[in-house]
Amino acid sequence: MPKVLLIEDHDETAQQIAAELAGRGYEVDRAPTGIEGLDKARAGGADVMIVDRLLPGIDGLTIIEVARQEQVRTPVLVLSALGAVDDRIRGLRAGGDDYLTKPFAILELIARIEALLRRPGESRDTVLRVGPLEVDLLERTATRGGRPLDLLPREFRLLEYMMRRVDQLLTRAMLFEEVWNYKFVPQSNLVDVHMGRLRRKVDPAGQPPMILNIRGEGFMLRAPS
Repeated sequence: MPKVLLIEDHDETAQQIAAELAGRGYEVDRAPTGIEGLDKARAGGADVMIVDRLLPGIDGLTIIEVARQEQVRTPVLVLSALGAVDDRIRGLRAGGDDYLTKPFAILELIARIEALLRRPGESRDTVLRVGPLEVDLLERTATRGGRPLDLLPREFRLLEYMMRRVDQLLTRAMLFEEVWNYKFVPQSNLVDVHMGRLRRKVDPAGQPPMILNIRGEGFMLRAPS
């Protein structure tokens, strides 16, 4: 039974989320304040956390930042009424794994929780390395051969996903589902556009390419030989 730590001060919202999760077989542990939420996050035991951004006592982003500093690697879905791009970026840079704005559809929240839990076996290492590539998950930075890569949040998540699956063929459907949380493959070149931008940053001219386009199938990350 997956365990969810729900850090949410609004009773009605918390009850709705908890009831829906419980009905789907989840065990829900709620913390109504930031202080209690941080204590429970530090204690561990949850498979995923849902953290409201605006909380009494300690705000949600501070909870996430402190938890990450203390090596708590539990996946986090940030909830917030603040939906501007800058707000989303701050939530992800604080250490959140996903960001959902209020008001939200409860089924979308469930889908995002399921997506976070579908990352079984992902290493909780805070630094990922593949050949000359290095990604620091706490600092949210990436380098190749010591050269900083200026990645947008989605590019960072895309690179992280690929580095955890080095030498594996990743189809567009897989990337849509795991990086964009889509349950279907839209008629869009969204993946190709983001992958093109990422490749230009990761594979500069004169360097052996690491991101390979497998024609008609998908993409693969491979360390230079």
